[in-house]
Amino acid sequence: MRGLSNRKKEKVVLAAGVFDLLHIGHVKFLEEAKKAGGKNSELIVIVARDSTVEKRKGERPVVPEAQRRALVEALKVVDTALLGYEEFNMEKVIEKIIPDVIAVGYDQKGIEEELRKIIQKRGLEIEIVRIDKFEIDEINSSSDIKRKIIESFKR
Repeated sequence: MRGLSNRKKEKVVLAAGVFDLLHIGHVKFLEEAKKAGGKNSELIVIVARDSTVEKRKGERPVVPEAQRRALVEALKVVDTALLGYEEFNMEKVIEKIIPDVIAVGYDQKGIEEELRKIIQKRGLEIEIVRIDKFEIDEINSSSDIKRKIIESFKR
């Protein structure tokens, strides 16, 4: 399968994340990911399963996986949003999507290394693009949102 849409696209860009408590940092990340594919690219986003987040981060997301996927897919910049595999398998995702570009966030260094190994092992020609953190005056991370909520209850 080359991408997921029936439309002719120049490049397929794959991005992935938890996207809990959707915020401007997520939107900026996805906008930059799509730009990495160039004009007429298709952006496919893998949203992490609740069970995967719990295993990797030690806590479940605030927003359930189906709602997080729906919110991400509702963003204008996103062409398709899918839930990831229960067992967190980036190799299976790459086999299914066959992207030209994989965009990783500033906080996804471990995943970036995993991806590079998979790409090298399989002899694939996939570009990995790191999207830097956005310095925005507003809240731009789920951790910031959680911290602000907690602080407001302490007052």
